[in-house]
Amino acid sequence: MKFKGSISKICELLELIVAFLVLVGIAFSICGLLKDFEIFRLMFKDIENFRVYLDQIFAIVIGIEFLQMLCRPNSDNIMEVLIFLVARHMIVSDTTPMEDFISVISIILLCVLRRYLHVTREKMKAEGKLSGEDKEDV
Repeated sequence: MKFKGSISKICELLELIVAFLVLVGIAFSICGLLKDFEIFRLMFKDIENFRVYLDQIFAIVIGIEFLQMLCRPNSDNIMEVLIFLVARHMIVSDTTPMEDFISVISIILLCVLRRYLHVTREKMKAEGKLSGEDKEDV
């Protein structure tokens, strides 16, 4: 049992280290985005440059959501990351109408699944079936 507890603590420490590295990467990305004022000037000339800017913004947002998922791993955070990933693909990439339709259906399914998991967790909490660790996810 002590070995299992030690492994668990090591995993938590590694998750914190990775979360810190992601945070540093996000900070550098934001600084790099703010330093690049040329992109703002280029956006006025060509709309394609806006896609580059939007791609960078979405990468930062997904990084923030990923960091949140690392710090507090639960089904809601995982679903948010997946929703942002699908939305980013749909908005930034050159997609066909069929790919857009599939992306929209994917987002709807993820939202429904997220809501279902949340309602199920609430019911279990009300019935007293959740352990203390699971109640933190609510």
